Amino acid sequence: MGIKNSNKKSKLAKKGRQTKWAPVWAVLRKYGLGKRIHPSALTRHRRSWKRTKLHIKPRKQRKSHFG
Repeated sequence: MGIKNSNKKSKLAKKGRQTKWAPVWAVLRKYGLGKRIHPSALTRHRRSWKRTKLHIKPRKQRKSHFG
């Protein structure tokens, strides 16, 4: 049968990756050992399921009365 809506699934996957914090080694590489910085300071996009929605449109469906 395959994936029903691969476009929506790929968009959700990309946005899910963007919400993660930066890895610890990236913080150490950028700021060094002496700095204590939270890993979320390095991430560009900050999204929350409460604050911001993604506004992905639903899949278009064929009208049933057209046959």
